[in-house]
Amino acid sequence: MKNLSAAASLLLLLVSLAFVAGARQISGDENGDDFLRLPSDRGSLIDRAFPEPDGDDEAGGTRWAVLIAGSDGYWNYRHQADICHAYQILKKGGLKDENIIVFMYDDIADNEENPRPGIIINKPDGDDVYKGVPKDYTGEHVNVNNFLAAIQGNKSAITGGSGKVVDSGPNDHIFIYYSDHGGPGVLGMPTNPYLYADDLIDILKKKYASRSYKSLVFYLEACESGSIFQGLLPEGINIYATTAANAEESSWGTYCPGEEPAPPAEYETCLGDLYSVAWMEDSEKHNLQTETLHQQYELVKTRTASDNSAYGSHVMQFGDIGLSKDPLFNYMGTNPENENFTVGSVNSLRSMPSRAVNQRDADLLHFWHKFRKAPEGSLRKHKAQSQFLEAMSHRVHVDSSMMLVGKLLFGMERSSEILQAVRPAGQPLVDDWTCLKKLVRTFETHCGSLSQYGMKHMRSIANICNAGITDEQMAEASAQACDRVPSNHWSSLHKGFSA
Repeated sequence: MKNLSAAASLLLLLVSLAFVAGARQISGDENGDDFLRLPSDRGSLIDRAFPEPDGDDEAGGTRWAVLIAGSDGYWNYRHQADICHAYQILKKGGLKDENIIVFMYDDIADNEENPRPGIIINKPDGDDVYKGVPKDYTGEHVNVNNFLAAIQGNKSAITGGSGKVVDSGPNDHIFIYYSDHGGPGVLGMPTNPYLYADDLIDILKKKYASRSYKSLVFYLEACESGSIFQGLLPEGINIYATTAANAEESSWGTYCPGEEPAPPAEYETCLGDLYSVAWMEDSEKHNLQTETLHQQYELVKTRTASDNSAYGSHVMQFGDIGLSKDPLFNYMGTNPENENFTVGSVNSLRSMPSRAVNQRDADLLHFWHKFRKAPEGSLRKHKAQSQFLEAMSHRVHVDSSMMLVGKLLFGMERSSEILQAVRPAGQPLVDDWTCLKKLVRTFETHCGSLSQYGMKHMRSIANICNAGITDEQMAEASAQACDRVPSNHWSSLHKGFSA
């Protein structure tokens, strides 16, 4: 009885000390999420006396990762560079190749435009991140079907590639990282169709229903990336997601020609993306056993927003925000060389670049610098000029066609207001996703592919759906707006449909 009384007294003392010390609380994001107490703050005597299991390998779980670059073309160098860099971080963190699934078109390293053949870098002074990367799905096998099947663990639905899928169990942790172009409610692919938000969320819900993971973290680099999860990703399915931008704004390329720091002089393209290099440069410098998802979110949010709002975006978080108290180690492992580098012991972030490049303008930047540096009268200069003018012509066509469709459907006075309307925060982009996909196909049938640039108009088409416009009405308006389908490589006759 005496021993029991002593134990009770000790417990009371520990609780009192913990109460007096207090727990530093960090508020959630601007959407008003609950306050969180970080594991890094679990330094009180009570926490050390009664530690909580962290769900890492010691608990029997396996770390899985799916990495995907959803673009092709040398002007999109940065997306594959992002993915290769992420692989190197995970590999140094202890993840096995059998548990890392990589999707990349693989047309960058040996591209004739690449000044360092066989090498890909993700920052100006960076090492080669391409070496050793497993190429599970390349070329035409980087597609929506394979990506969703790999997440779900459905080997029978895979076509081509290595056949590797996330064959996870109930104690496992999954990390998904997607770097690409995007638009409201949609993510790009180097193949058609594109990935729509409702299809992605549906697969994540099915993954949860199959009880094949303990927790899942999704990092998303794309324009309007917040729209992929806003109003769609439910709480309670153990998924935490962060995005490079909110539902209404672009994300940004970085380490681009003309910036400071600039890429090596021989490069005519952006090396990385602002949100992506922020989380990776942070991850590769710290002991990830002591840094939480929330701490990284705060660091990345600050860097990505930039002091100059003209060159930055608002990093967002969605889903089960409580998971952000987890250490990054649960999902990425940690590099043993960083054991002594905690968040407070080293400044993980470079100084802000002098500027950044809107994701949708990175191709124009590449064509311009290619043109500017090419010898006068050379074939290379002529080709760069043609690429630039063709890209600009396509933009004008898509923008003017969508504007005219709106005027035909809603009239001159109401058109702009309806097409540009943004729903209140927390609401999904569209009520009927089948309608959205159908109207996208109808528009592309008459006016050609939206392409990576044209994804910005997904909100306009969603608003057309929300206004109750039928497919027949959309077809009539599109046919009047576009008297012919463009014959260039953006034509839906050659490229197919994005929905």
